[in-house]
Amino acid sequence: MTTMRVAQISHPNGPFEIVERPIPQPGPGSIRIKVLACGVCHSDALTKEGTWPGLQFPRVPGHEVVGVIDALGDGVTPWTPGQRVGVGWNGGYCGHCDPCRRGTLFACVTGQATGVTYDGGYAEYLIAPASAVALMPEGLSPVEAAPLMCAGLTTFNALRNSGARPGDVVAVLGLGGLGHLGVQFATKMGFHTVGIARGTDKEALARQLGASVYIDSVAQNPASELNKLGGAKVILATATSGDAISAVQDGLAVEGTLLIVGAVPSMQVSPLSLIMGNRSVKGWYSGTSIDSQDTLAFSARTGVRPMNEVYPLERISEAYDRMMSGKARFRVVLSIV
Repeated sequence: MTTMRVAQISHPNGPFEIVERPIPQPGPGSIRIKVLACGVCHSDALTKEGTWPGLQFPRVPGHEVVGVIDALGDGVTPWTPGQRVGVGWNGGYCGHCDPCRRGTLFACVTGQATGVTYDGGYAEYLIAPASAVALMPEGLSPVEAAPLMCAGLTTFNALRNSGARPGDVVAVLGLGGLGHLGVQFATKMGFHTVGIARGTDKEALARQLGASVYIDSVAQNPASELNKLGGAKVILATATSGDAISAVQDGLAVEGTLLIVGAVPSMQVSPLSLIMGNRSVKGWYSGTSIDSQDTLAFSARTGVRPMNEVYPLERISEAYDRMMSGKARFRVVLSIV
């Protein structure tokens, strides 16, 4: 076989086109991956709508990629063909710029993003820099692993770097694509986990995922309820509403952190609340390939799994629309075989 199927976008807001392309060869420092599954993430809209600065078309989206190494470019070590691997949002790093030399690899000035600055995983094959590749452990199927490369990585990495310790009160605001994984990770990390969402219908899900406490933000004041627990050491904000995030900030404990992973356009913060309690508001970038590898390993060991709706590559338009509707429970994944 010399060609592959890809789902590409040819211009901003253009339709998905299933086309045949030659199977690419990996250049120096790159790896070719036979894609087995790829998550459909809201960030893929940056490619679909053409809003990423300098985006070049045609482009194949997809940054929650899982597959098998198929071929290696020159100088690639220690990877070998046949290994199961994943590639996430971070599309690799140069290792030479000032941020890389300071150890902040995610801030590499090359700014590579899978499915944005180079073709992503809505395809049968993917070429990625070796620095972008994470090893996938046994015990995870490709469909299970794919959303962990972005939604899982973001919540896992944020929580493990939050400063919270086992036994601390950690609240997860929102129980959607990010939040349903955040609750699982928080519980498995030993936190006193609180789920916060709108309506009583989410309580059963929150407890199923491991939350010890559920707060209905419609019927209850979430900040007041958190303060009854002594305040939250960390509130992981996965919600897509700035108002919802603003409403919980007074539920932080002294020296607590409001940790933002949901990309809301704006929100209000009370400087007085921050000052009087030595509290902080912080954002968290998803992570690099080694963080993805840690996420996969932790998930495999502890049983953290995403809830997915699965589509074949040919139904990418339907899958993307389902994801954008916000009605999927909770991640959308392309199975590519």
